[in-house]
Amino acid sequence: MLFRQIFDPKLAQYAYLIGCQQTKEAIIIDPERDIDRYVEIAEAEGLNIIAVAETHIHADFLSGGREFGERLDARLYLSDEGDADWKYEWVKQPKQDGGAYDYVLLKDGDTFMIGNIEIKAVHTPGHTPEHMSFLVTDRGSGATTPIGIATGDFVFVGDLGRPDLLEQAAGLHGVQEPSARQLFGSLPRFTRLEDYLQVWPAHGAGSTCGKALGAVPTTTVGYEKLYNASLGAADEGEDAFVDAILSGQPEPQMYFARMKRDNKLGAPVLGGLPQPRKLTAAELRVKAKDDKMLIVDARLDRSAFMAKHIPGSLYAPMNKSFNTVVGSLVVDETTPLVLIVDHEHVDPAVRDLVRIGYDNVVAYADPETLEHYFDEGGEHATIEEIDFAGVDALRESDDFAVVDVRFQSEYDAGHVPDAIAASYTRLPDYVKDRVPSGKKLVVYCQSGGRSAAGAAFLAREGYEVVYVNGAFETYKGAEAAKESAVMA
Repeated sequence: MLFRQIFDPKLAQYAYLIGCQQTKEAIIIDPERDIDRYVEIAEAEGLNIIAVAETHIHADFLSGGREFGERLDARLYLSDEGDADWKYEWVKQPKQDGGAYDYVLLKDGDTFMIGNIEIKAVHTPGHTPEHMSFLVTDRGSGATTPIGIATGDFVFVGDLGRPDLLEQAAGLHGVQEPSARQLFGSLPRFTRLEDYLQVWPAHGAGSTCGKALGAVPTTTVGYEKLYNASLGAADEGEDAFVDAILSGQPEPQMYFARMKRDNKLGAPVLGGLPQPRKLTAAELRVKAKDDKMLIVDARLDRSAFMAKHIPGSLYAPMNKSFNTVVGSLVVDETTPLVLIVDHEHVDPAVRDLVRIGYDNVVAYADPETLEHYFDEGGEHATIEEIDFAGVDALRESDDFAVVDVRFQSEYDAGHVPDAIAASYTRLPDYVKDRVPSGKKLVVYCQSGGRSAAGAAFLAREGYEVVYVNGAFETYKGAEAAKESAVMA
């Protein structure tokens, strides 16, 4: 048996290539939408991907299942568990060529073979109603017991999948507590497994599909029984578990609701990656004046962005936060995007964007071209930048309001007095009811990264913004703010 864990560091997502080296057949579990990289890995090992399995209807990326079905006629193994509201609908529709998808809808306990490898579906609801885990047994080597389990968003290293996303992200009200209780009911399906089984989760540290995911890529059932804090909370009983698993979850990105919708109903078939055209400075000037376009400035130097950028630009640095920023702050996925990014980062940026459904990437300009644009008199904007030493003087003015764009749990642990809690992952919602109009905004976070994106977004929304660049720990009132939060 061949096993490869394929990692997307920005979405902290793991896909799994499992192949039978005797028959040269392979399956991919939980692939992302740009499927060419999986095909290349398989072909390098002499394998042919003949099937795709999904653990559940994902919220944080667009699945590659439909791409495999359309482009490679792969067989699709999808859950048929859960309630009627969370069934895969796209797979029952005709393909683009008018043909039918080759698919199998799985119930709990169903098994299928990939060459000489047996895969067994185990219904593990809670994160979602239809969630499946997959036990893998290498029959070709003579094994009669599983080697591991692909747990999807059920069990992570050090944590469990959050049961509140259908309510917090997809907008279904009153379902998070029942989902948490359903998750509690699923736990024996994991804890009764043999301790030696390898655990292959769908996410690692950095994902908001849980609140305390470990950075180790794999684990074992036995290790998680000993040290998984969320699993340990179940020892105190169902009610205590529900309280523990629902508390402190980070605010989900705005795009999660759209991922749920598209992975259920059917994401547009990608076919191939967008090929944005490189712009000259003169062409960039035209794009900058086009109200239909959104400039996404991916320069890493946030102070350079604050000092001079194209008016209305969104700041999304080309680092691990790129997907999260765009997915949180660009609500309409059809918006034509123009990137400010180095040439060598164009392909990674395009892949990051299509994985969360932004296919309309029309053009890009590198930072050198941006400088030519400025040198030639192109319109520019500036956002005032301060450090935490200047926060209190502004905070005490009636003209200003302070906005904390960290997660609520961070805010609760300590914040600038009278600051408004408005996580940057939900800012398009919060500007409607939390962020006051008619005030200048002082925007901060833990280190300056999230507040840079938040400040740019709020400036684009028409606010006058002051960006705080620095570590919250340097705020002179930080300790008092933390003590006040604890007392509250």
